[in-house]
Amino acid sequence: MSSTPSQSWAQTLPSPVPQTVLDGLTDIQMPRLPEPKAASEMIDVVGLTIPVYRSQALIVGSGAAGLRAAVELKRRGVDVIVTTQSAFGGTSACSGSDKQTLHTANTADRGDDFRALAAAIGAGGAMHADTAYVEAVGSGRALASLQYLGLPIPLDRLGGVLRYQTDHDEIGRATSCGPRTSRLMVQVLAREALRLDVPIINHTTAVRLLVAAAPRRAAGVIALNPRRRTANNPLGLVAFLADAVVLAAGGPGELYRDSVYPRNCFGVLGMALEAGIEAVNLTESQFGIGTSRDGFPWNLSGTYVQAMPYVYSVDPQGLEHNFLSRYYRTTSELASNTFLKGYQWPFHASRMLDYGSSLFDLAVTSETAAGRRVFLDFNRNPLPVPGDAPFDLEALAPGVKAYLAKAGALLPTPLERLRQMNPLSIELYKRYKRDITREPLEFAMNNQHMNGGLAVDTWGATSLGGCYAVGEAAGTHGVTRPGGAALNAGQVFGTRAAEHIAARSRQAAAGPADPDLLASAVRGVLAGLAPESPFQAEAIRAEVQARMSDHAGIICRPADVAAALEAARALNGTIERQGIAYHGAGEALRALQWRQMALASEAVLAALAFYIERGGGSRGARAICDVAGDCVPKARSEDLETFRFRSERSADRTEQILVRRDGQGFSIRTLPLRRLDGEDRPFFERNWPDFLTGAIYDPPAEPEA
Repeated sequence: MSSTPSQSWAQTLPSPVPQTVLDGLTDIQMPRLPEPKAASEMIDVVGLTIPVYRSQALIVGSGAAGLRAAVELKRRGVDVIVTTQSAFGGTSACSGSDKQTLHTANTADRGDDFRALAAAIGAGGAMHADTAYVEAVGSGRALASLQYLGLPIPLDRLGGVLRYQTDHDEIGRATSCGPRTSRLMVQVLAREALRLDVPIINHTTAVRLLVAAAPRRAAGVIALNPRRRTANNPLGLVAFLADAVVLAAGGPGELYRDSVYPRNCFGVLGMALEAGIEAVNLTESQFGIGTSRDGFPWNLSGTYVQAMPYVYSVDPQGLEHNFLSRYYRTTSELASNTFLKGYQWPFHASRMLDYGSSLFDLAVTSETAAGRRVFLDFNRNPLPVPGDAPFDLEALAPGVKAYLAKAGALLPTPLERLRQMNPLSIELYKRYKRDITREPLEFAMNNQHMNGGLAVDTWGATSLGGCYAVGEAAGTHGVTRPGGAALNAGQVFGTRAAEHIAARSRQAAAGPADPDLLASAVRGVLAGLAPESPFQAEAIRAEVQARMSDHAGIICRPADVAAALEAARALNGTIERQGIAYHGAGEALRALQWRQMALASEAVLAALAFYIERGGGSRGARAICDVAGDCVPKARSEDLETFRFRSERSADRTEQILVRRDGQGFSIRTLPLRRLDGEDRPFFERNWPDFLTGAIYDPPAEPEA
């Protein structure tokens, strides 16, 4: 009997990647939109002539989650329209990191264990177990369907998906198509939506939900398109009537001054709060190092820091400071924690302790607060801690050295290590006129993602009947979502919402417009606009962003948060009384968006103050600093007593904080997490009839506690 050699799994250095391949994964061209669909009719409302669109379902937002919902609805025979502020201009299409992560189902190369994956997704707490399970079990279909549409998921020779470890992920479930992963997702989904003839109405921003009474449910939106203004409609108002509305316009990216979101990402949180929809987990966000939105906003996770560049600051006099050496005890500890920022990228309070990787974040925050600019230099290795040995690859922490060895990146300089591990990360900045092979890269701590959002059930339905939320608009994440879980969640819940809408859908499109409903909504839009008001949208922007960045970032102090909340309430009171000035339709849109952003800011601060006042401790994105706190970060030569903080209370992990607009303020309540009964497993013959009859779409008979 002859034998054949077994396949070799030995580590080999990767082949050089041709420039054409690098270009193809960096310059992602979006499909051309056809001429917009004509309105169904024109209707006269409060002296204005407004175009009206009708459909069974309306998607607000054209990112990866919204396009997934649109595609899945159209496949199920539902008449659907997408309205968007800027097609291919939102977070999905314009944001990312070194090799942007898509979370997948995998358990240490032992197959897909969805209960284990669900436990990992919800490990940080404040996340319902059934929501985590929905994300876990739906991840396989989400990934496979994206591959079917042409997303270039990397595979090995035998067809397995290549995976790696990312933040809050101890197994290694992450995969990536490169820094433009979410843009590639938008590209393939947009192509499919256009192939299915889904109308995408561009430059049309939803500004108010239409809410019908008896029963109270969503009936569409009023939007604003300055390009469609006429003498009889000077603001360019547009009405969309639909039986179901899916909010998919992302998170409140403009909430912070120090932000890695693209410009003009307002999201729908403020609009939904105005409509009385309940929000959840607004206390939970993610912050991490990234480049400024004034240039090219991008997260500096993964290989950007795993390459261990020299990190330094420059003071106003132009002097350079090896500032991390004031925090870490040895050169090896400094370099190894720089590396660890790769998959411990988000700030986490507990990682400030024991000279951990979030001490890096605190150091960066302190430098910028002192008026110093902070840089990464890929042409220099980390400088030594005073009195310690120079940088040495052989002296790195064992796990760090092992990782670099497997990547073939035990190379002399950071640039060589970066080019070996991820040449795409270099190409990306070159597209935006930043050659990191030649010049240092300035960065800072930025807000990156809101883990909270609108409260939804396991089908993506909000507290308002007929209204759904998917993507970053939905508060499905708990405290510490694993890296890439947000992209997965948007795909899973985009599909789930479409399935639920299709199961409930009427056979006809939305019925005749209710003139009283439209008139009330239009009056509500106009009420916040006052051409002669002394109050400007720019002033609101400056006040909101400064307050959130200075008092609701990674360092929170109880008195400061309470004062910030009072100031936010006062701001919204002023807006309510005086309105916001505008000159023209474009300024009117910005005024409406900043009115809603001010409302979202108050909601976040109300939830955060509630959490702190009840004794909540430091978790996820924020350290709750308190002179009576039980934890103090230590540094080699810095006194960090002022950053003494409260540790997290385990009881807070078992509930969620929900916020709803109530009159001119917010009402807040807590909700115990829903659990999954480990003994209650599906059984085919018992559960199949519920699928056949559509009973799976019905609310559970009794809420699980």
